[in-house]
Amino acid sequence: MSPLTGYRRVLLKLSGEALSYPETQGIHRQSCDKLVQSILALRNHSVEIGIVIGGGNLFRGVQAEQLGIDRIAADDMGMLATIINGIALQQAIELQGGDCRVMSAIDCPAVVERFSWEKAIGHMKKGRIVVFVGGTGNPFFTTDTGAALRASQIHADILLKGTKVDGVYDKDPKKFSDAVKYTTLTCVEALEKEIKVMDATAFALCMDNGIPIRVFNLFDQDSLLKAVSDECYGTLVTKD
Repeated sequence: MSPLTGYRRVLLKLSGEALSYPETQGIHRQSCDKLVQSILALRNHSVEIGIVIGGGNLFRGVQAEQLGIDRIAADDMGMLATIINGIALQQAIELQGGDCRVMSAIDCPAVVERFSWEKAIGHMKKGRIVVFVGGTGNPFFTTDTGAALRASQIHADILLKGTKVDGVYDKDPKKFSDAVKYTTLTCVEALEKEIKVMDATAFALCMDNGIPIRVFNLFDQDSLLKAVSDECYGTLVTKD
């Protein structure tokens, strides 16, 4: 395990918006570069890193609804969007000197590797960052659930959920000035309180496999290093 963080292997869950300019869609070079700097800083502390990336910067379900697209087809489109983001993130990582592989739950052999938990672990043991795309490969599952699944399959020590806020609150802190931040929560409490930061299936998967979740503001300075080295940073969701 890393002497700095105490963690050997982490799964980082990112929204597609992490690759875009704030409040816009698409892929933004400077945003990618800044994100990659944080990822490589963590990798330089001997932490093995897996990443699950969303696709909301390229395609959202609300667009499908407006176009009259069936939910199953819309989810397929969203999973394809994550493949585009994964390739963009891989290129940004390698341009900064990192070693990266993209693994997909959807067969796309001309572009990315097919997901295999054994090969993924092998890549990480060799110092490569692995970006998991294509969600779970099935409709009706969120990328949060995909992140919890991949975290379980690669035996991650923690799932890091990067967001736009500095943790989990009892209500939306952007709308309510009296919102209270949780320092810690259990998965059961998160389910009972209907905490929306991740879906119920993702919480249940992490609970069943004993994987803690840290929710934090991805856009803070040195956020990834703080997320794995500062126990008071963000909100920690534990099994019990």
